[in-house]
Amino acid sequence: MAGELSFTRVLIANRGEIAGRIQRACRKLGLEAVAVFSEADRDAPFVAEADHAVCIGPAAPAESYLKVDAILEAARASGAGAIHPGYGFLSENAEFAARVEEAGLVFIGPSPEAIARMGSKIEAKAAAEAAGVPVLPGYRGADQSDDLLLKEAQALGVPFLVKASAGGGGRGMRLVTDPGAAGEAIAAARAEAKGAFGDPTVFLERYTPRARHVEVQVLGDAHGHVLHLGDRDCSLQRNHQKLIEEAPAPDIPDALRSAMRDAAVRLARAIGYRSAGTVEYLYDPARAEFYFLEMNTRLQVEHPLTEAITGIDLVEWQLRIARGEVLGFAQEEVSFDGHAIEVRLAAENPAENFRPETGTITLWAPPGSVRLDSGVEEGSVVGHHYDSMLAKLIAHGADRDEAIRKAVAALDDFATGGVGVNLAFQRALITHADFVAVAHYTASLAEMFPCGWTAPVADDETRALAALALHLHLAPAPDTPWQSLGAWRLTEAAGRAGAACYWSDDADAPIRVAGQRTRLEVILPDRTRLGVEGARLTAQRLTGRMDGAPFTRRAHVLRSGHRWQVHLSAPEGMMMVPLRTLQDRHLQRASGAAGGADTLRAPMPGAVAEIRVALGDRVSKGETLVVLEAMKLLQGLAAPVAGLVAEIYCAPGDTIAGGAPLVRLDPENRT
Repeated sequence: MAGELSFTRVLIANRGEIAGRIQRACRKLGLEAVAVFSEADRDAPFVAEADHAVCIGPAAPAESYLKVDAILEAARASGAGAIHPGYGFLSENAEFAARVEEAGLVFIGPSPEAIARMGSKIEAKAAAEAAGVPVLPGYRGADQSDDLLLKEAQALGVPFLVKASAGGGGRGMRLVTDPGAAGEAIAAARAEAKGAFGDPTVFLERYTPRARHVEVQVLGDAHGHVLHLGDRDCSLQRNHQKLIEEAPAPDIPDALRSAMRDAAVRLARAIGYRSAGTVEYLYDPARAEFYFLEMNTRLQVEHPLTEAITGIDLVEWQLRIARGEVLGFAQEEVSFDGHAIEVRLAAENPAENFRPETGTITLWAPPGSVRLDSGVEEGSVVGHHYDSMLAKLIAHGADRDEAIRKAVAALDDFATGGVGVNLAFQRALITHADFVAVAHYTASLAEMFPCGWTAPVADDETRALAALALHLHLAPAPDTPWQSLGAWRLTEAAGRAGAACYWSDDADAPIRVAGQRTRLEVILPDRTRLGVEGARLTAQRLTGRMDGAPFTRRAHVLRSGHRWQVHLSAPEGMMMVPLRTLQDRHLQRASGAAGGADTLRAPMPGAVAEIRVALGDRVSKGETLVVLEAMKLLQGLAAPVAGLVAEIYCAPGDTIAGGAPLVRLDPENRT
């Protein structure tokens, strides 16, 4: 093995699925992994799986995962010789990297100088220009006076973007399509950049409509060797946050693809880059041109795509490079096999403006057919303090069509419960005609779903099978022949067929299941009768024949509050059908669960960021009353009815529980 082993224990300054991913790479190399965790993550899988674990503070990131002194103290106390930052949190913080090295530890990543240089969008674009990498026309000067910025904006022409130099993820960014709005956009971008990043510096850049987001993975060692590991497309985005990624980037001319890759290597070599990094571009298919966007000086969320098509373990090589090894392969030895697609699975409800979801995961049944990098398991608690991403599903096929088919099949076989997950929305994206035809771009969601996305609704057959699955679950198969035969005598059959009723949400009429186990009848609310023979619920599979046609569905039945949840595979993907028995209906009525329509309640735990009303204000139904911060997102909470504000139960800065009352209204028809 080339180079000397400079550390044997690695502290991972991160959480969730990426912490587990880095632990696997450490074990591969015989290194011990140290997990740091907040009090909220005490029981998380990545903590249990680590060789050593150190609590570094309360749930709030500023008091734990972003607290540099606590992380360095944990490294000292645990005997770690190196720190891997993962992605997010402190991964692109040059000061943190410098502090790690000052403490005599190895920072698993690029040099602090490279991080700082690429962290400034203005400096990064200057470095790209110097390396001969195309950049978008615009203004990136040090003079930040209003007069000069407005003058440069006029010269650039609309449409253009105002962007924060220290920013990312769309924060501190404004699109200007009207020259008269330039001043207001610049002021707003400055203010947001100052609040989010502590730096009000902005720059101007020509806006490229219908552009795609394409990036190139680079890898460099400390001996001057730099190469690329191909490209990825990350164009399916919402609010500049990636949703689905793939590798290689589809439908790009070979000459242009080679130019992108070569330019990324030139830039990385020019700044003396070591470790894994990503050069990101805007690709304009109409002009057949690409432009430097930024360089991420860390491991990317979508790095498994590159691993799938190259067979190269990026985290392993980050560790090897950090301990001084020379890259073990040359550019011409890197080969690319097939196509890979990554789907980000997040705790959110896309049908309700991507509302974050929190709670306890009561069902986590992933498919075994694809790679899944997950940070949760059944029983995990999803809180409001961190990013909503729970896992990444990676499908690899011989070509793009096969990768899409495998990803869809995996999504269809994935059952979750207790916390809402965006499985159905991601399935709708990956099967959309625009994505299949590579007609999508970074802002195409509005075109793909012009009226917004609506969650699929179970059809009659799926609801019937869900009621059947619950019926079999509540009346399991008998253990002995005497039980299975039922009441009988030698002369004629005795006894009578059983029947049960199951109600779906907000339905007055039930679904009835009648008959004996071998021959059942499902009667829908509209009195449609479906004959069922040989129905069985075993090993999470519902099988049998309905009206003579065989069926097999993946099925999970679990209890949730005063109802049952039946998770059933369907033509539109995995569906959740809520059902209540007669006893559940009585319990619901007794508890008065339907009341409280006049009170705005918190849909999830969070912190109150803003209250937009005062006592006595008259509000309209749907008007935002309270802004809640949860999972790093701001969520406006709307008035459930029109009326007068009668009581306010919270104040800005309060941390509140899910379901907590926030504002009570006197409805308009009572005033």
